[in-house]
Amino acid sequence: MGLLLSTLVVLIGLFFGLRADKKHFQYLKSQEEAFADITLLNLKRIDGLETAQGRLVTGNVVVANDAFKKFLSALLMFFGGRIGVYETLMERARREALVRMQKEARNLGASKIINIRIETSTIKGNTPKSIGSIEMLAYGTAIY
Repeated sequence: MGLLLSTLVVLIGLFFGLRADKKHFQYLKSQEEAFADITLLNLKRIDGLETAQGRLVTGNVVVANDAFKKFLSALLMFFGGRIGVYETLMERARREALVRMQKEARNLGASKIINIRIETSTIKGNTPKSIGSIEMLAYGTAIY
């Protein structure tokens, strides 16, 4: 009975987790298209922009880990190898942080964001080795 219940919880987590991931990726794609006119560069300087005004812009997001990803990552850590479930979590967080930074730049009337940097951190779960959430901070200089 316990194994059946555990399997059911994992399958429910798989279904709703994959559904939420898919919806979030669709949302991110639409937002990235909406902000495609804002150029993103990781260069510190660009020739010809000496007279332009710049201002720091940021985008911050915390994306929670779900039970299925925790279970699957624990299984993969046991056997070793690449942990793809965390890769999608990191990709979602990175893209969301960049979109939020672009939204702030748009409000300033910026056409470019230069010197983009991304910082990550983990917010621990209930066990010492588990990852509860991923925090991603994107920042750069908006040029307008």
